[in-house]
Amino acid sequence: MPKVKFLPSGTEIEVDEGYNLLDAALDNDVQIDHNCGGNCACSTCHVIIEEGIDSLEEKSEDEIDMLDEAEGLTKNSRLACQCEITKDMVVKVPSQESDFQDDTF
Repeated sequence: MPKVKFLPSGTEIEVDEGYNLLDAALDNDVQIDHNCGGNCACSTCHVIIEEGIDSLEEKSEDEIDMLDEAEGLTKNSRLACQCEITKDMVVKVPSQESDFQDDTF
């Protein structure tokens, strides 16, 4: 099973191969904004792949268009909703202004 380490939290998880990166994060309490619900219709799930970028499929035209809206874009920027996990990865979740409000106390 591939392992994914999320930075800066240091959370490390194991997931089944083929699992979506956004879903893997959310299922394991790693907060990644996702205003469109993971439909490649916004840029809020922007992440930076620190290790394992070569294991991902090429970006689609839709993903490229959405990434143009992301803050702090790098050559390893991806939308978490568009990344299928096939090998170990290290993923940086950039700090960003968020409308997300955790209502748990």
